Amino acid sequence: MMDPTTDNAVHAGDPGNARAALEALRAEIAKAVVGQDPAVTGLVVALLCRGHVLLEGVPGVAKTLLVRALASALELDTKRVQFTPDLMPSDVTGSLVYDSRSAEFSFQPGPVFTNLLLADEINRTPPKTQSSLLEAMEERQVTVDGTPRPLPDPFLVAATQNPVEYEGTYPLPEAQLDRFLLKLTIPLPSRQDEINVLTRHAEGFNPRDLHAAGLRPVAGPADLEAARAAVAKTTISPEITAYVVDICRATRESPSLTLGVSPRGATALLATARAWAWLTGRDYVTPDDVKALALPTLRHRVQLRPEAEMEGVTADSVINAILTHVPVPR
Repeated sequence: MMDPTTDNAVHAGDPGNARAALEALRAEIAKAVVGQDPAVTGLVVALLCRGHVLLEGVPGVAKTLLVRALASALELDTKRVQFTPDLMPSDVTGSLVYDSRSAEFSFQPGPVFTNLLLADEINRTPPKTQSSLLEAMEERQVTVDGTPRPLPDPFLVAATQNPVEYEGTYPLPEAQLDRFLLKLTIPLPSRQDEINVLTRHAEGFNPRDLHAAGLRPVAGPADLEAARAAVAKTTISPEITAYVVDICRATRESPSLTLGVSPRGATALLATARAWAWLTGRDYVTPDDVKALALPTLRHRVQLRPEAEMEGVTADSVINAILTHVPVPR
């Protein structure tokens, strides 16, 4: 494990230290967030895959704190947008502003022009404003008045949302859900984790001051680029590719679903499995890597039939059943 106090400039861009830097990143986030290791790992996988993450959970389970901790542990520019019912698309992307001194319009960039955008409570705003992120997430650019403007690299949207059954929320449209690489569910903590959280607060932990909690930047853009280059060299056999395709095609044939996983979803599953294989120290992908990332990568890309939903069927249970029945390559 890399010492968080070590100057990253010594390691920047070194593939041999890229994995250690990301392991240090996960350890640093744990200083602020207790018991959410799968979500932390998901954020790291998204960074490796140049993807975006949707975090879902009831209020008060540290969704926003998790993203803020990630930002504190990374040497990246970060901005936060609190999504509200009256938020306008231009409040996110930016707009043209008239300058009376020059008698010209100039572009005023919105908060989307950053490396890590925290879209807090994204389902509290109407679909029109939610859709303002579509181009940014997919094309990594923003078009205002017909002029495309590229976003910085790396660029990641980490959006939080409350479950749609809570009052005052707007379900995200399927087109936008499909833009998220992963949907991570943040559960209520276990009894012991909740005791640990309260103990930290009793000892003076302040979630609004992560610097005082000891969080320091332990990885930066150069570490990410080195890690991404290493992930790209991770071997994927034809059998693994076929396994991913079979899983995704099975969702399209499931009697419990009205919408199965698209080819974009299959590509996403292959990418996340590859990143997870590299993170665990291997240079090849196994069926277990695919299974490990299947739920967070696919659960938001399928749509349940109303009658199945009324019977208590969930997207996760359908995907788990498919993983059980699709033949696993040797």
